[in-house]
Amino acid sequence: MIEQLKGADSRRLYHQIADQLREQIRQGHYSLGSRLPPERELAIQLGVSRPSVREALIALEIAGCVEVRMGAGIYVRGSGDSEPTAALGESPLELMQARVVLEGGLMPQACARATSAGLAAVREALEAMREAMQAGRPALDADRRFHLAVAALVGNTVLERMVSELFNGRYSPMSLQLSALADTHQNWGDALIEHERILNALEAQDPLAAQAAMRTHLLNAQERWAGNRLKG
Repeated sequence: MIEQLKGADSRRLYHQIADQLREQIRQGHYSLGSRLPPERELAIQLGVSRPSVREALIALEIAGCVEVRMGAGIYVRGSGDSEPTAALGESPLELMQARVVLEGGLMPQACARATSAGLAAVREALEAMREAMQAGRPALDADRRFHLAVAALVGNTVLERMVSELFNGRYSPMSLQLSALADTHQNWGDALIEHERILNALEAQDPLAAQAAMRTHLLNAQERWAGNRLKG
């Protein structure tokens, strides 16, 4: 029987959820080929949010425990490998929340200190994103260039490194698996428009608009990930 998670556990939430579900599979509570309860029901049983359950199910899919059949549900494949869920990286949604705080907070200084050369680097990264999308290529690397170019406007290498480290979480197994479900052409198109608004606010030297544009973009990105629910 699934138990609600204990607040004193030091493991990340999605690790706790994934480990409990994996143990349930190992003990035979869910047999091979059976269907797991829907994401919504698991969230209620565990007393956690649906996005956290979603991350746990993706971790189990990477481990080979379950198979996600879009529109049909999540089915048990086996107990999976023995690799700990910690090896899959940070929670993608927690990383995005951290980016909202950090990158949103940088925007007033980015506006105040932006140079023509710095803005040109931001613009070039935006055009690289557009070209990648038009050619049907992944735009993630150009997206990274854009955010690092914006951070570089501040002129603080420590903050720039922090932005880089947080963005690099997008390359973790967890984030890449989540992106495979959420990174549709429509979503990338929406992200491109949001990046254009960020650049426009920077060029206008409007700190409030720039901060709002960055925070809106990152919150929208978080919602595009969290809102793409597993069906079942």
